[in-house]
Amino acid sequence: MDKKKVAVPLVCHGHSRPVVDLFYSPITPDGFFLISASKDSSPMLRNGETGDWIGTFEGHKGAVWSCCLDTNALRAATASADFSAKVWDALTGDVLHSFEHKHIVRACAFSEDTHLLLTGGVEKVIRIYDLNRPDAPPREVDKSPGSVRTAAWLHSDQTILSSCTDMGGVRLWDVRTGKIVQTLETKSSVTSSEVSQDGRYITTADGSTVKFWDANYFGLVKSYNMPCTVESASLEPKFGNKFIAGGEDMWVHVFDFHTGDEIACNKGHHGPVHCLRFSPGGESYASGSEDGTIRIWQTGPLTQDETEALAANGKVKVPAEEVSRKIEGFHIADEGKSKEKEEAGNE
Repeated sequence: MDKKKVAVPLVCHGHSRPVVDLFYSPITPDGFFLISASKDSSPMLRNGETGDWIGTFEGHKGAVWSCCLDTNALRAATASADFSAKVWDALTGDVLHSFEHKHIVRACAFSEDTHLLLTGGVEKVIRIYDLNRPDAPPREVDKSPGSVRTAAWLHSDQTILSSCTDMGGVRLWDVRTGKIVQTLETKSSVTSSEVSQDGRYITTADGSTVKFWDANYFGLVKSYNMPCTVESASLEPKFGNKFIAGGEDMWVHVFDFHTGDEIACNKGHHGPVHCLRFSPGGESYASGSEDGTIRIWQTGPLTQDETEALAANGKVKVPAEEVSRKIEGFHIADEGKSKEKEEAGNE
């Protein structure tokens, strides 16, 4: 890949404080969507392809640390420093449920079947809320050994994964028994954990290493040392042949999954990179930073191997010409609250 080409990202303004979490929805009939969490207490929903602002969820009274969308992108969930986790209607922006906690909530995740919401935070308790019975008390799994930083579902909602702010390792909990069944050992605290789209890998970032674990047998598959302390990492979902990592040096690094070699380095943020995620189709990825912006980067033209792999599947006949977007940045209209989702273009 030619390193000389300067990647020009789509720059999404709107947040007035650092962006600390990003989440892409799966591809829906209306396209795919990107939700962002920020210390400005106002999570935002965007068209995942163009970065265009759709709406802002208004109601939190403190920093929002985590955000997610359900499988159909019809509901959003957020975890906040105001001691609450909220579930929102992603079409209207209205609050559907507000779940009060006794301390800062750092993580939230919808189950794959969209019926359950997982939360965790400074209380060191992992809770499971039944969204079909939101007034019922949540189920609490065994006490977490530390303050919860990240949480996710695995194995068709049978397993929960969580990491802590103040200690290394990723713990895996059996949902049925509520007990820890496995710990993936890391030296430093895991600041980012992601289950790959095909369910094969768990990607973790801890300190200056990115690790890939077998999501079924829990063995360590790859471990790569990074050029700086990284806060977030994400695996390309279609081919699984590259991954991105970002952190203290303000750059978004792209690496080869098989060798760990750096393929590209995207510069543009004016503060540390807090969160990175690939879009569901792998054609672009988003980064969120201390500088308050989200940048959406195009993954670039397909390599020959990728083109052949797709052609073998009958998906593409000729390599697509690279379309480099030269949009330096755009500003979001302030007026209007959350308007109906526009068609987000086909994949």
